[in-house]
Amino acid sequence: MKKKLLALLLTLVMVLGLAACGGKKDDGGNQTSGGDQTQTGGDTSGGSETSTLPMGYDPTTNTEAYGPYYDEWSDMTDEQLYEQALTENTTINVYATSSKMLKEKELFEEAYPGLTLEVSDLDSDEVLNKAKTEKDTGNITGDVLQTKDVNGNVFYEWYHQGVIEPFYPRDICSHISEENLKFSFPLYASQAYWYYNTAAFPDGQPISSWWNIIEKNPDGSQKYRLFTKEIGQETAYLSLFASFVANADQMEQAYKDLYGEDLEYTYDGSVFSFPVPENNAGVEYMWRFTQCDMTFIGGGDELVQAVHNSTADDPALCLASAGKIENREESGYTIDWCKKLTPYTALLNTESLYVVSGTDSPAGARLFIRFVTGGVDGQSGGLKPFTKTGNWPLRDDFEDKKNPATLEELGAIPNDLDDIYSIYLDVQDMWLYWKMN
Repeated sequence: MKKKLLALLLTLVMVLGLAACGGKKDDGGNQTSGGDQTQTGGDTSGGSETSTLPMGYDPTTNTEAYGPYYDEWSDMTDEQLYEQALTENTTINVYATSSKMLKEKELFEEAYPGLTLEVSDLDSDEVLNKAKTEKDTGNITGDVLQTKDVNGNVFYEWYHQGVIEPFYPRDICSHISEENLKFSFPLYASQAYWYYNTAAFPDGQPISSWWNIIEKNPDGSQKYRLFTKEIGQETAYLSLFASFVANADQMEQAYKDLYGEDLEYTYDGSVFSFPVPENNAGVEYMWRFTQCDMTFIGGGDELVQAVHNSTADDPALCLASAGKIENREESGYTIDWCKKLTPYTALLNTESLYVVSGTDSPAGARLFIRFVTGGVDGQSGGLKPFTKTGNWPLRDDFEDKKNPATLEELGAIPNDLDDIYSIYLDVQDMWLYWKMN
């Protein structure tokens, strides 16, 4: 919460400073108002430089502001953007966290002759820090960022630092659920699932709830051997546990529905220097989970292999990325996803696309974002490198032939970064303390 408030205060300082200067001028010399979220010059074709206050805060109402966020770029067609892109710096630099982005170069350059695409394959921290360094030094080279925001860091901090700005093409957004547009413009969604051994459980998955995962046998022994990555070092997994804390009422109801009785609270929050909510079912679940014996394995292939090697007499579950289901065909593993867990199976972690603030290829950057997400009708070819088992494109007009189940069938929900960001650090502290003590 402190980080969130600090980010908002920084934005207020920026807004007040802008107002004190009577606004700012764009390249055309036009005066702009410090109160408008989108400030442009007289040219509404998209050719003028646009100064955009960070999405996430609306200074005119002193409230949070979310996507979809539409401006003059949002209604420009591929043809209009292409025509303008040819008059800009025609080399478009993409900083990406997925190596699959490298496959876009040939596809994009073939579709739009005269434009050059350069892709840097980096990890998430490198993507963001590289863009931040360029902004601070005034030597902006990047044009598009592709990264994942699972705990709100990108939304609440990088927008507010003015490193990136949103782009929401209106025609494409009409094919994406608005709940998946709240914090960014998504490329695709992925998530982690619990896996079980189909040979050990031929009648179907042995669990229906997250509470089943930590059950004990009548003799007090743990019912399932648990395999996972080190959750305390995995931002996406910690964000999932933070969502349980935020959705405590759902966790409590899931327990009562499963066992027919009210949840008993056993955790002690007094050991922490920050306030821990009382009688919170998400906190209770995390406390009980940290007390389980579990084996940490860094590689997803090894995680699902451990489940494949388990038996009905010694059953195991593992938490791994959805894409590891491919080991079923490639390696003959007897594994499957656990679906429709209560209160929900997983969080949708979206890989998102952002425009770098200050880019000298503003139209080219947006043209590429449109291309890689399928273009006006989903058929640009740009989505092809990212369509694989374990990745779910979020457009309703794009046929997903790679996945054996839809997101609706799996029971994943959108990630509400508001809830996660304000408690993420506290959840991390609780996890680490309880797991080590």
